Amino acid sequence: MKIQKSIPALGAFFVLIALAVSACGSSVPDNSVAVVAGNPISTRAFDHWMYVAAKQQASQAPGQPVIVPNDPPKFTKCLAQVRAQIPALKTTKDKQIKADCKQLFTSLSSQVMDFLIRAYWYQADAHRLHIKLTPAQVQQALDTAKKGQFSTDAQFQTFLASTGQTLADVTYRIRVQQIYTKLLARHTTAPTAAQIAAYYNTHKSSFGSPETRDLRIVLTKTAAQAAAARRALDKGQSFAKVAKQYSIDPTTKNTGGLLTGVTAGQQDSALSQAAFAPSATVGKLLGPIKGQFGYYVVRVIKITPAQSKSLAQSAALIKQTLTTQLQTEAQAAVNNAAKSHWQSKTSCKADYAMADCSGYKAPKTTGPATPTP
Repeated sequence: MKIQKSIPALGAFFVLIALAVSACGSSVPDNSVAVVAGNPISTRAFDHWMYVAAKQQASQAPGQPVIVPNDPPKFTKCLAQVRAQIPALKTTKDKQIKADCKQLFTSLSSQVMDFLIRAYWYQADAHRLHIKLTPAQVQQALDTAKKGQFSTDAQFQTFLASTGQTLADVTYRIRVQQIYTKLLARHTTAPTAAQIAAYYNTHKSSFGSPETRDLRIVLTKTAAQAAAARRALDKGQSFAKVAKQYSIDPTTKNTGGLLTGVTAGQQDSALSQAAFAPSATVGKLLGPIKGQFGYYVVRVIKITPAQSKSLAQSAALIKQTLTTQLQTEAQAAVNNAAKSHWQSKTSCKADYAMADCSGYKAPKTTGPATPTP
């Protein structure tokens, strides 16, 4: 598990009182932004991770101030932050700045709420499925992650300071990530030999290379010009001379009409059908052929047969493809299971509502807000 600077679906200050479903009601306390199965997500937790999210966003543009829009719906504090930290907006109207604060809040808060809510969902599902994770296992995973990414503890401390996180934050992230991994492990993610063989048999054309042909062509505007080009070639004139005289194709006019490594269907349909016809043997002159861009005279000068890879030669690539598919399916299964068990028990205050919240309805869009210059 990599300690990333982005916000994963994990929490920090959201400490679960009990992993079993609480008997409390679904109303959200004044000092909280949501309740998941009776367990509140505190405003303090939300504000902390809004700061982390805002700090991450600001880091993408060096010198940009960290604006934390965490006081909806009036955004009085956000307005004060902007006034204090961005002198260029000193004369901008309050209405415009608050509109921008709201836009920023909408963007960041949905990430943070998902971050906190799903942390509970995964842990609660792990409890429901009797999945255990000891503190020692969490510490070992943390130590491994730190060792893999930071040469010294000083580097790790710099990372914490730059992202606005604490050791407790990262430890908790590791814990939930480990739980999520254990949930994934309940689903098959390793393809069998039979699955690999079945995939190969239904995708044989994907393993190997198709037949290719090298061609020499002359493309003209009219049938009469194409006929004249053909007569010249029949008399033994070179493609280099004839193409230079008659061809209107800028790509091949000065290269003797040469096209190399052409596959069926790659060129103009009429040209492709003629060049890949069974009768189009090496050295045979064809045309005039009416195509989309004019009239062609063509000669096949080389045929490279299609090459197929065996199942044994393709197995490693197929295994990688199927493993990715199975991992994606496992992630969807874990997320869908958590959502089905806990979304109906997740209540959010109106200003903080998002897709994870019970009864959420997306607001009607009225077009994108105009950002403050």
